[in-house]
Amino acid sequence: MAPYVLFADSSCDLPESLMHEWEIHYSSLSFLFDDSDRIYKNYDMPAREFYGKIRAGHNATTSAVNSADFEEAFAKELEKGNDILYLGFSTGLSSTYQSACVAADELKLKYPERRIRTVDTLAASGGYGMIVYLTRKQKLAGASLDEAAQYAENLKLHQCHWFTVDDLSYLIKGGRVVTALASVGSKLNIKPVMHMDNAGHLIPVTVARGRKNSLRALAARYGKLAQQPGAGPVFISHGDCMEDVEFLKKVLKEEWHVDVERVVDVGPVIGSHTGPGVVALFFIGKER
Repeated sequence: MAPYVLFADSSCDLPESLMHEWEIHYSSLSFLFDDSDRIYKNYDMPAREFYGKIRAGHNATTSAVNSADFEEAFAKELEKGNDILYLGFSTGLSSTYQSACVAADELKLKYPERRIRTVDTLAASGGYGMIVYLTRKQKLAGASLDEAAQYAENLKLHQCHWFTVDDLSYLIKGGRVVTALASVGSKLNIKPVMHMDNAGHLIPVTVARGRKNSLRALAARYGKLAQQPGAGPVFISHGDCMEDVEFLKKVLKEEWHVDVERVVDVGPVIGSHTGPGVVALFFIGKER
């Protein structure tokens, strides 16, 4: 049985240093600002600098990874005699996963003795990162390529993504909320509470009056849906709003006796669509 490596992409929002430490290979989505032609990879700009530019009024647009980039990255490992398990960004949000599949199909013809398995995680940001993290643990425990791929497939519809934003205007640009809701929401200080559904799309579920109530609503979803409330990994990702993260951690600890295992930045590519002030909670649930 040939050795295999784990591949992901930068939309998992795990720190680049951690990707290297964990030996997770990756390709990077990219972004650019409206005042420049420079194309940045997701890790090229610190999150705080990125959100500073967004708060200053700049707009950012994003690009998926293309199949040629995946083919080049995959081929390097295949030539070393390694098989590949690629865990990809949700097809509900990006064409990146389809590009990886195109590359995999091309390379299977060139390297018929090698294997490439791909999994659409239907996840993003810290939720995607959690699937990468847990699948890596399976690999370290001795799971074969097929066993690790099946583990990720079984896990993905239990990977809960619950989040809120501070400014609805970024969701309007992405078509996530209607303009009428945004207008009323701004006047009444109403914040949306959203999740990622079984097709990997971002779906508004309910609203809360005020920022802290929206964060409490995230914690309430944890209590309702977690497979083992008080146990299991919990991640939080955020768009440059650590004070809100600390508040959510406090509520989770007080109400559900759970410690947050990892806090990560929402990277620039995803942050281009959610804006500064996004807070997202990720855990393993009975259902999404």
